Amino acid sequence: MSKQPTEPRTYYAPTGGHPPQTQLTTDRAVFTGAYAVIPKGVMRDIVTSHLPFWTGTRLWVLSRPLSGFAETFSQYIMEVQPGGGSDKPETDPTAEGVLFIVEGGMTLTLNGQQHEMKEGGYAFIPPASDWQVRNDSGAVVRFHWIRKAYQKVEGIDAPEAFVTNENDIDPLVMPGTDGAWSTTRFVDMSDMRHDMHVNIVNFQPGGAIPFAETHVMEHGLYVLEGKAVYLLNKDWIEVEAGDYMWLRAFCPQACYAGGPGPFRYLLYKDVNRHMKLPTFAR
Repeated sequence: MSKQPTEPRTYYAPTGGHPPQTQLTTDRAVFTGAYAVIPKGVMRDIVTSHLPFWTGTRLWVLSRPLSGFAETFSQYIMEVQPGGGSDKPETDPTAEGVLFIVEGGMTLTLNGQQHEMKEGGYAFIPPASDWQVRNDSGAVVRFHWIRKAYQKVEGIDAPEAFVTNENDIDPLVMPGTDGAWSTTRFVDMSDMRHDMHVNIVNFQPGGAIPFAETHVMEHGLYVLEGKAVYLLNKDWIEVEAGDYMWLRAFCPQACYAGGPGPFRYLLYKDVNRHMKLPTFAR
């Protein structure tokens, strides 16, 4: 069942620029063996990248597969100017992807069908899909692009493409939380075709993860809205809208959303596949 939310949702997007020479360099950026925090204040012009076959576009690379850390995915924030886009956005035929719009709108053509996407828009793109992106609006569009090499399983088909919007989906409330903690899920957890989930986790003021989650899934967490204190390994870190947290497998995590408004983040995790085992010479 779907419905429109009772309260407006907001989405933080970086705009780049540079701070003045008088600004202190002290910030919350940190990289450890278990996690990294990339605060919004470091997403500046000088650290943007560009991609082949994209026009009028720059991007911030938030994460990439890194040996001995988080190894399964990459995540970008794309910024496409009016008239920009790509007719050949993905050069890896094994890559699946999720697009999530945080500012503006664009036209996604996916397997020949056009979709007008706006803020809150979500698209799942299977590997080897035929797709294009064009910003035909008069304003910049910014969106997350999460990529993963799809892990095929014999006897299971690859998942189908779909386009939706988070505002058309009811969040699922965690039991015993009286609505303080919920998750907006875009695919069925029991659908074994999917080997990654990209969800939105929602907390009302005072909501919490009341234990240190410690599990095999890697994470990318981009704060869409609000602020909280977040446990990463042994450290409690203050985070706010626009910050990114990058977690390796088994990094303990917990959360307390202090308010005054909702705290929400876009969450990647790898799921539904056996752990790859090493091979040894006989």
